[in-house]
Amino acid sequence: MTEVLFYHLERGRLDDILPGLIEKTLARGWRAVVRTINRERVNMLDNHLWVYRDESFLPHASAGDGAGQPVWLTDGEDVPNSAELLFLVDGAKTEASALDNFVRCVTIFDGRDDEALGEARQFWKETKAAGHDVAYWRQSPEGRWEKQA
Repeated sequence: MTEVLFYHLERGRLDDILPGLIEKTLARGWRAVVRTINRERVNMLDNHLWVYRDESFLPHASAGDGAGQPVWLTDGEDVPNSAELLFLVDGAKTEASALDNFVRCVTIFDGRDDEALGEARQFWKETKAAGHDVAYWRQSPEGRWEKQA
């Protein structure tokens, strides 16, 4: 079964958190797909990952042939790079049964948004019922991740 991690943002923003999680993914030798809600957001993430830090960048693509790319950005269900990890951000969704093709799924949601919180709770129930291993991480007052469940 797939390991499904829920990251509950309370202090940070997705744009601050996502690059570090992608760096950890690449350090493991894994490929990733980052799924968001629309093409405009794909373009924003694409630009951000090139410039988020002066001394480095994250190799990625959002157009063309993504087969050789370690990180693929999309607003669809395409996985051209045979990714081991799926990031669901900005309210992007998938079916629990679609996770079987991944080693891990990371759902990042804004805990300050009641709708996002409700959707994350529903996805938790669905993934747990489907037999996936689920874990819940919440930001501490210092901004570090603490496992809650």
